Amino acid sequence: MDATHPYVRDLDRNTANYTPLTPLTFLERAAGTWPDRTAIIHGRMRRSWAETYSRCRRLAAALSRSGIGAGDTVAILAANTPELFEAHFGVPLAGAVLNAINTRLDAEAIAFILRHGEAKILITDREFAKTARQAIALYAAPLIVIDIDDPEWTGGGDLLGICDYESFLSGAPAEFPWVLPTDEWDAIALNYTSGTTGNPKGVVYHHRGAYLNAVSNALSWSLGDVPVYLWTLPMFHCNGWCFPWTMAVSAGTSVCLRHVRAEPILDVIRREKVSHFCAAPIVLNMLNNAPADLKLGIDHKVKVMTAGAAPPAAVIEGMEAMGWTVTHVYGLTETYGPVIVCVWHDRWNSLPPAEQAALKARQGVRSPMLEEIMVASPDTLEPVPRDGVSIGEIFMRGNTVMKGYLKNPVATRDAFHGGWFHTGDLAVWHPDGYVEIKDRSKDIIISGGENISSIEVEDVLYRHPDVLEAAVVARRDEKWGESPCAFVTLKPGAIATEESLIAFCRDHLAGFKLPRKIVFQAIPKTSTGKIQKYVLRQLAQTL
Repeated sequence: MDATHPYVRDLDRNTANYTPLTPLTFLERAAGTWPDRTAIIHGRMRRSWAETYSRCRRLAAALSRSGIGAGDTVAILAANTPELFEAHFGVPLAGAVLNAINTRLDAEAIAFILRHGEAKILITDREFAKTARQAIALYAAPLIVIDIDDPEWTGGGDLLGICDYESFLSGAPAEFPWVLPTDEWDAIALNYTSGTTGNPKGVVYHHRGAYLNAVSNALSWSLGDVPVYLWTLPMFHCNGWCFPWTMAVSAGTSVCLRHVRAEPILDVIRREKVSHFCAAPIVLNMLNNAPADLKLGIDHKVKVMTAGAAPPAAVIEGMEAMGWTVTHVYGLTETYGPVIVCVWHDRWNSLPPAEQAALKARQGVRSPMLEEIMVASPDTLEPVPRDGVSIGEIFMRGNTVMKGYLKNPVATRDAFHGGWFHTGDLAVWHPDGYVEIKDRSKDIIISGGENISSIEVEDVLYRHPDVLEAAVVARRDEKWGESPCAFVTLKPGAIATEESLIAFCRDHLAGFKLPRKIVFQAIPKTSTGKIQKYVLRQLAQTL
């Protein structure tokens, strides 16, 4: 509107009526409103929201006195511990950008992330000391290293840094005068996704998106008052799908858990009366198949949110049979985690369990804070019919879509071509508006919730002296959802075996990226020499 319009004239934006959105304000409110409420449980340790607020401010002060300021990257390689939770607030409170690194990556990948993100500080857990030491050596640039010496970890490992985390906080003032961002578009976090190439892409989040997706989680999952949330989902995954900030806005309790195994999960759910947790379908399947005696005594309601490779309906049905309520969601690193939710309708309650599970296996509709989604032609951006049959690509736009890819303007431009974010996932659109993924246009394999680049695995196979050609596709896996299946053509006279090639890959790849099946055969190609991966995908499912 024109500046002279009555709705504009004399109605200026000022500090009384406008504050940039940031999830950091959730922490201050939680501590001020419920200072004595439990914020963190880790083994025998319990901390209140007042204590957590104080520690986050001390972390910000310690970072500041170490020379960290606006726009600097602070990396952390950690399990689901209080230190990583605190970093989600303490790092941006110092004006810096949090880079939570996947603990399952190999040293070369971690070194690339440190280098690409220009990390100034690395906070690392001693469990990952061996890999961290190698990554630091490969990084070969000035880096302040701080150790997490978690008493819940008893497996050894070296301390690599100038001091441990507690010593780093020691003496730092809890009254650190942190300042909220003046622009909600400022970066708050940097996350890496494998994309379709070996080198990962750096996805940049802003304060506005983190704020909105944190609130969206609370709304779409009906968190209610004082939720008790179990950290089975890694906090390095899209900043734990923004749940560190969600737990602050709801002033709930976070129960930390270093390792995802059936017995400790079920034990802590029973002991701490856990009400909510997020997990990949592989974790749900593990709990489904756990011995019955491990499940005894869990008689309260438990809500589960799941995403990753689409969960089989049978897995959802099994969880529901345990009396647990499953919510299926969908999202990407580029969308702050889940932004599509399979919203449940009461009219479905009377359906047989198998039909209910099939409905819950769909990805769903947009979450409260996502503006738009559509399933459309990737070429014309024309929406496909909502017939549950016609296949198109999933597109999104709104405030919970990333700023873009760090130092990669070409990839950013391509991702936002036409004014929509291109997910690369192929789906159908049902008459009720629900989206259901049918295939992936990118050759990404989602194994146990982890993204694996098929090109990266192929590159390693091609390094083997006996390999002439290699192509890697996703294969259904009862345990992991999907796993890499490699098709290999050997050079004439070569004698490599499936076991020897997997062993070779083990020397160059993180364990979760290893092909679990290798097939020796001629690789089908088009007349122009392009590998026909759709043929291989079909074949892989028959093996």
